[in-house]
Amino acid sequence: PSPRSCRPNGTNEEALRYEIEELKQKDLALDQEIAQLLSEGYSLEELEKHISLLHEYNDIKDAGQMLLGKLAVIRGVTTKQLYPEYDLELSD
Repeated sequence: PSPRSCRPNGTNEEALRYEIEELKQKDLALDQEIAQLLSEGYSLEELEKHISLLHEYNDIKDAGQMLLGKLAVIRGVTTKQLYPEYDLELSD
């Protein structure tokens, strides 16, 4: 069972209400950010394309990190030690 399911009912309902309120605030903030970007001349299609490209970038980066991790295990070194060999910055 999750930690939330072990709580008394009142506490669980309170936690859910709080989480719902947080999600509403995040939704409002995102709506405001979208409105700001639209007012700066961006189109929804362009924003969706950027989001799609960011997802693709993150997927590729995750695969690269996984491969570096496996290579590090095979060589018996840390992933960090492989970065200079492949001209990578730690922030990459």
